[in-house]
Amino acid sequence: MKKLYLILVLVAVCGFVYYLLSNEKLYGNDEESIIQVIKSIEGYEAGTVELLEVKDIGKDRFVSFLYNNSPAYIQFVQNSRKDYEWRHVEKSEGEFFASYLPNISDGGPLKFLIVTNEDNNVARLELNVNGHIIEAEFPENQKYVSWISLPKSNGSYTFAYKYFDKYGNLIEEL
Repeated sequence: MKKLYLILVLVAVCGFVYYLLSNEKLYGNDEESIIQVIKSIEGYEAGTVELLEVKDIGKDRFVSFLYNNSPAYIQFVQNSRKDYEWRHVEKSEGEFFASYLPNISDGGPLKFLIVTNEDNNVARLELNVNGHIIEAEFPENQKYVSWISLPKSNGSYTFAYKYFDKYGNLIEEL
């Protein structure tokens, strides 16, 4: 009876170890694993992924990329074992210029993330944030990532955008 109990415990332990090893979670710890994580997400399995930038802010890791040549980003958060688990992913299908407002988990200063592909024709952005005008320039027809720090606020923000081409002509106003 004692041998049977020992065999059952051994089988259970082996089964548990096998389960842990066979269901290894994917983390965004390096470029190769970041691509694996992206391709494991529903809606991102079959497309092409081109990483543009990996930026760590506190415990957050933001990865700007092109998905089927459309701007996108994924956010990871570092866990207690220092592995990066994905939290949020977003893409702008069919766009050449996309702006995102990522949520920085430690409550750090709010930042705008801009991701462009080589079809981008926006050379300058005029961003009105709660009455503060922020201007940013972008290279046309290039894959590009830019972070714009936003002014502090009492908790609410209003945004107005003006997009200009390289000649200073207004492309769009939102």
